[in-house]
This record gives sequence, C-alpha cells and structure tokens, in this order.
Amino acid sequence: MVAYDEVGSLVPIKRTLQVTDCQNQANKELEEPSNKHVRSLGRVTSLANLISPVKNGVFRRFAQTIKASFWGDGKLPGMPQKPCSKAAAPTPPKRRNSTLWSETLDIHQKGTFSTKEIKRQEAIFELFRGEQHLIEDLQLACKAYHDPMLKLSIMSEEELTHIFGNLDAYIPLHEDLLAQLSKATGPDRTVGQIGQIVISWLPRLNAYKDYCSNQLAAKALLDQKKQDPRVQDFLQRCLESPFSRKLDLWSFLDIPRSRLVKYPLLLKEILRHTPAEHPDAASLQEAITVIQGVLSDINKKKGESECQYYIDKLEYLDDRQRDARIERCKSLLCHGELRNKSGTKLHVFLFTDLLILTRPVTRNERQCFQVYRQPIAVQDLVLEDLQDGDVRMGGFFRGAFSNADKAKNIFRVRSQDPSQAQSHTLQVNDVFHKQQWLNCLRSAIAVHRPLSEPSSPSPPTGSVRSKRRPSSRTWMDLFVFPVHKTAQHIYECLRVITAVFCYCPPWQLFTLLLHPSASHRDTVFWRGVHVVQL
Repeated sequence: MVAYDEVGSLVPIKRTLQVTDCQNQANKELEEPSNKHVRSLGRVTSLANLISPVKNGVFRRFAQTIKASFWGDGKLPGMPQKPCSKAAAPTPPKRRNSTLWSETLDIHQKGTFSTKEIKRQEAIFELFRGEQHLIEDLQLACKAYHDPMLKLSIMSEEELTHIFGNLDAYIPLHEDLLAQLSKATGPDRTVGQIGQIVISWLPRLNAYKDYCSNQLAAKALLDQKKQDPRVQDFLQRCLESPFSRKLDLWSFLDIPRSRLVKYPLLLKEILRHTPAEHPDAASLQEAITVIQGVLSDINKKKGESECQYYIDKLEYLDDRQRDARIERCKSLLCHGELRNKSGTKLHVFLFTDLLILTRPVTRNERQCFQVYRQPIAVQDLVLEDLQDGDVRMGGFFRGAFSNADKAKNIFRVRSQDPSQAQSHTLQVNDVFHKQQWLNCLRSAIAVHRPLSEPSSPSPPTGSVRSKRRPSSRTWMDLFVFPVHKTAQHIYECLRVITAVFCYCPPWQLFTLLLHPSASHRDTVFWRGVHVVQL
C-alpha cells in the first residue's frame, strides 16, 4: 500500500511513526518562527491525521486504509467497538440424507443380488426413508412452530388448533409403519414381503380426512394472521433458520397431503420391480387398490368441505338471487377468475347444479364473493365456444370508439330459460384454462341433459365469416332505437347518453331518429351496437 507525502509523491506506508516524527522535528527547527498555533506532533495518534481532509470518496476510503494499516482492526486503543454494518453470512440450510440402499452395502454384498432385486429394494427403501422424513417434519412443525407460538402468545390456542389440526396425532401412525418395516428387514438389509404390511396399515390413513378437509380454511386463516407483524417476524426468523430448509410453515403443513398422493406411486414402483411369481406381487396389487380407495374417500370429503367453504362466502345483493339448489350442492367442479366482455374481473363458480358469477369483495378484512346477476341452472345452461376475434372486449362504447384488440380465449354462456334471458361472454388467460373450463362445463351439462343436442355447436366456417362485420364502420352504426316509442321517451334516453359521452347534442340524434333514411325505416343504426332497449 502507498500514501502521498507533502509534495504529492508516493511513499511506502510501512514508514514508522517514529521516523516521521524525527523528520518533522528536524524540519521544524529549520523553519522560521511563526505566530500561528501549530499542533504538536505528540498529539498525532495516527499518520492518517497528517493528511488534509478531502471530500473525494476515493481519498476518504484511502485515509481509512491508512488507519487500518497501523491498527490491525482499524480501531484505536480504548475506543468502543462499532457494530459491523455488514450482515453475517446466513447459515446454510440443513440437507437431507439422500443415500441409496445400494450405497449401504459393501462390494461383496452387492454382488449377491440381481439388478431387478436391487431396484426392488431401492423402491422399498424409498418408502422407508420417506416415512422417516415425514415423521421428522411433523415433529418439527409441532416443536419449532406450534409450541413456541403458543408459549409466546403469538397466536391463540384456538387459532393454532384451526391451522395445525391434530398434526401431532399422526406421528404414531407413521412410526408404526416404520417399526413394521424395520422388523421385516433381514440381516442382509433386504425386505422379503411388504404387501401384507401395507394392506393392514393403509386403511388407517382415513384419519387424514378431517385434516385435508380443513386445509382450505387453515390456509386462509394463516394468510390472514401473516398480516400481524409478530406472526410475520416469527415466521421469517424460522424461514432463515437452518432447520427450515428454506421451507415456510405452510410447506410443512402441506407435507402430509403430498405424502398421501405418493403412496400409490411408491407401491406401483415396488410392484414394477417385483417378479410375477413373487409371493408379494398379488398383495402389492391389492394394496394399490386399497390406497386408491382411501384417497378417493379423502378427496370426496375434501371436495365437500371446499364446496361448503365457498358457499358460506357468497354474498347476495338481493334475496331473489338465492337459489335453494345452492345449499344442496356437494361438489365444486371448477372455479377461477375470468373477465367479462366489459373487462370486469369475475370469480366464477361451477357447482354441480349451478353456475354462479361473483365479484370478489372484502368485508371487515374478510374476503367474500358478491353474486353477480342471477345464478344460472346447469340444466338450462347453453355453452358456445367462440373463435378468437369474434368478440371485441372492453365494453360496448369502449370497443366502439377505440381500436380494441380482438379478444382471444373466449366463450359464451347463457340461459335458455326465457325468464332469465342473460348471456355472459367470458375470457380466460390462455388456451389451456379455456379448454379446462369448456370440458368442465360440457361434463356438467351432459349430466343434466345426456340426450340433448350439443350445447356449443360449431358453425360452418363460411357462416362465421359471413356474419362478421367489416372492420371499417361509419357513425351511422351505433344505436338501435325502435321508432314506435314516444318521442319524449327517446329524447330523454338520448339526453342521458350524450350527457355521459359528450359526443354530440341530443337534438342531432333526435332529428336523425325522426327522419330515418329509406334503408332504416324501422330503426336507426349507429355502429350496430344494441345499447339501449326502448
């Protein structure tokens, strides 16, 4: 490192303080007497103090470097230690052991097994190790999250019970399977037969029905509690700790559900590497049937709970919107956010008997869904698959006066009940979600009208093109007004419309209405949009 001397040349920084003091003293004796007050060199505690203060950031950092060269830590003796501004490096997350079964054997043992048997034992070992990890995660969720938050009063006992459920009660369930697998392991670390063990154990997984059914409400409550600074701070500290493996609390709470869906895959993998003549083959096939039945029951209970959860969150503006069939719905076939033709975001629910369009609202920090229009009975529902560009989104007037892009991924639903006479053009985000909605809607309609004609007939290509209007339109194509209405009635409607849009005085439209052209004797057209029905 180097420093600047009095004439601006570079000198080695290793020059000691005593040498510098001696040179300055000799120079002082040669200088002429001065009346100015000169600071004695005995008070200079660092060579850096001899350098004039500068505003340049480079030289300021250079002066700090000089201080650090004399005092190893950059601090003067006796001065208080300042806290380090740079945060300490985070502790690396704890890693799971990913050792394979074959890696636990020595070379001589591995040579005694066939390749197919090694793969079979690897699959069984994966089941065994997964149970170990699941037990560790359940214990961690209870000891690192539930118990501290209860002890520190971060959440109430009722709230924690609602979020965690009986999570600790499932630990002995998996410990029992682990003990049975350990007992069935031979001296050579192989498991001979596993089918009967899992057949007798799998029905006990029905205990997860209540836990999985409560997950939707538990997630909503946890998201709401995260708005509390104490809860958010506690969860963030846990997330930064090594034990969390960079997983948040909900990831631990969702582990049992993800583990349930892995059981059929694990059993199928074991069966795939089990010879057909093996005594375990038939038992494994039966075990797969058992777990599929268990998962079906859990999914059914979870679906009913989810359906009731959203039914309870519906908010009605009018009692006439209430339909007795809503309370009888036991399954929610599909739901999600869509946009209508005016661009309004709607949350649409397709139940087994009703299609309900809602608007998401918040009431007292509680999310609700305000019912939009009248629910449409699925038995009266008509579905129409629209091609890209058939409809312009953004509303009647917005689409008429602007060059809005032609909409993509759209479909139309309407009620064939003449008493309702409502139609909705809906838009989804992409083709994949559109196809999902179309499949769900067609399946629901087919249940109520199995012998009916297709709900969304595909018109011939030629007819579609013939119905499309040319892109260039004139001002004579905006409104449709039946002329048989009174002049005063029509004039009032025109006054309201022109007052909102400030496009032209109402008397001009009124004059046009009283003197229609020969080609428009019954109605006056202006951009062909039927905006006002008189």
